[in-house]
Amino acid sequence: MGSSILTATDLSKVVPSAEGELTILHELSLELNKGDSLAIVGASGSGKSTLLGLLAGLDLPSGGEVTLAGQALSKLDEDQRARVRAEHVGFVFQSFQLLDSLNALENVMLPLELDGRKDARERATQLLQRVGLGQRLTHSPRQLSGGEQQRVAIARAFAAEPDVLFADEPTGNLDSHTGERISDLLFELNKERGTTLVLVTHDERLAHRCRRLIRLEAGQMVAPLEP
Repeated sequence: MGSSILTATDLSKVVPSAEGELTILHELSLELNKGDSLAIVGASGSGKSTLLGLLAGLDLPSGGEVTLAGQALSKLDEDQRARVRAEHVGFVFQSFQLLDSLNALENVMLPLELDGRKDARERATQLLQRVGLGQRLTHSPRQLSGGEQQRVAIARAFAAEPDVLFADEPTGNLDSHTGERISDLLFELNKERGTTLVLVTHDERLAHRCRRLIRLEAGQMVAPLEP
């Protein structure tokens, strides 16, 4: 296995539909090492978000296997998969998924506190300063712009120092200037911490900053590209 952190082997996802079985992903294989960055691109409905969910263990494949941090996910029950995610994975969603009842600092502290970290407040403060929100610690998500909310989400995702960060359209809701800053941030943290990045994106510029790029068409990988 070497330094492989994430492997997919013959991954398929088939779901029932009115017309019969619908194949969303068809026998897709890939391997990522620690510190790699992968962009998954393709038209809407090509299977990108489905693939992301399978790689992260949020969903199980119809066939094939995902191995994350040495664990074959289909051999685990839901609680065990949740534990693997908690220990190894961070998420950045397009919809931010911040808790409105908590301020920026508390949102970032939450995963650290759940992890039992004594330095949760200090570490969350450092991360928010790092993403340029040192002056906004006590603001609730409602008081923050979309770009600021996305930066809180990235700080939270990196808080637990994940081995793999999954990001679904991380710049999708942002203007190009803010999107550029968010991209820079993801790659800085990827480089500094050796975090493996897996991004679903429509943003070709962001995609081509990744070391590896795969394009999906109708659930199949078309020639993986090495930028």
